[in-house]
Amino acid sequence: MSRRLFACFGLKKSSTKPISGGNNSAAVAAEIPAGDGPVLVQLFSSQGCKTSPAAEMLMSRLGRGDFDAQIRGEDGGSGSPTMVLVFHVDYWDYKGWKDPYGSSQWTVRQKAYIEALNLDTMFTPQLVIQGRSQLIGNEKGDVLKSFSEAPRFPSPAFRATFQRPTSETLQVSLTGALRMKVDGDGMDIMVAIYETGLVNDCARGENEGRMLSNDYVVRKMEKMCTVKDVAPKKPVSGTAHFTLWDGFNSSKCGVAVFFQNSSLQIFGTQSFKLPDEI
Repeated sequence: MSRRLFACFGLKKSSTKPISGGNNSAAVAAEIPAGDGPVLVQLFSSQGCKTSPAAEMLMSRLGRGDFDAQIRGEDGGSGSPTMVLVFHVDYWDYKGWKDPYGSSQWTVRQKAYIEALNLDTMFTPQLVIQGRSQLIGNEKGDVLKSFSEAPRFPSPAFRATFQRPTSETLQVSLTGALRMKVDGDGMDIMVAIYETGLVNDCARGENEGRMLSNDYVVRKMEKMCTVKDVAPKKPVSGTAHFTLWDGFNSSKCGVAVFFQNSSLQIFGTQSFKLPDEI
């Protein structure tokens, strides 16, 4: 790429900007009731960006529930109101530090959101809320406010089973009801494996000399299947297959399941802990 239209943003105010969905998105959304499932928060980040560590710390606190009471407000409720996934992009690697969790796959995913939002620049740290709005991800006040404006949907009622066909592979099988009607435009059921408790001594780049801590980092993600013309109570099942990374430790990992349409807007979400013995 001859021009690098990238930016690494610091602490500053930014308003959320909605993704403009097309007619297909509106048709799908019209069939889906409001619910109390978690809001999916996607952070696009990099160890090569000087301002990303602050956003990563905020996501760690968000994921472990530090702000749950503030997010729920007077409505209360149970269960976590948010689900955090952190995608490390690879376009800052040229600055001297290769992010060990960076992937071109996540850069492509961020680019798809940039295009959907009609933005000119890819930047980190960027938060995308329910696939519908975005903001700079290291200002706590703006981040927490964004949840009050995000739509919520019913969580699916999946049961999960896990198998290790080989020492290098993992199978995640899901069975259950979507708890929402999906019409002929369809939605993809995505399955992601994330890892917490990651610590790295950054030897070069903008964060040289810093000890970096990362949680909820997406290591693998696959589309389990695409569903169309499905009633809310109709059982759906499928299996996602993953090749594992060196040093895989199930006790540090979890599985996130979510639905997305062709515009990458997010609907139902659910999460599972991996068994320690897997």
